[in-house]
Amino acid sequence: MKSESVSSRRPALLALQRATHATLRLIAAELVDLDLTASEINALANLADGRGRTVSQLGAAVGARPTTLTSVLDRLERRGHITRGTRAEDRRSVLVELTDSGRAAAALITRTLTDIEHRALDGLPPEAIAGFHAVLDALVTEAS
Repeated sequence: MKSESVSSRRPALLALQRATHATLRLIAAELVDLDLTASEINALANLADGRGRTVSQLGAAVGARPTTLTSVLDRLERRGHITRGTRAEDRRSVLVELTDSGRAAAALITRTLTDIEHRALDGLPPEAIAGFHAVLDALVTEAS
């Protein structure tokens, strides 16, 4: 029965892909002045709380392998948005932290993402938003 109800609708994963691409275009348009890629925006947004992260921790947060994240971090470092250094307790781990310009960019990104989310979800019942988050969590769990 469950598979029948799922198969009678448009595939959720295709809808999610479509929504993701539309959202990325909207974010890029609203943050065009920052001249950042979607991956760079994602990394800065995940560092916006001001806590430094190891490359592995940041990779898990943004959904990218550390090797893939390296080029993103190289570009952000060249632009002066992050620094990479060693951790006192583990000199083998690289700690990624925001600089002043990175904090400013991350704050703008956070405000923009919040504004987009409020505009898009305004008027939806809290149960629908909670259900959406449950679906996202289930998909992340499946992919892990």
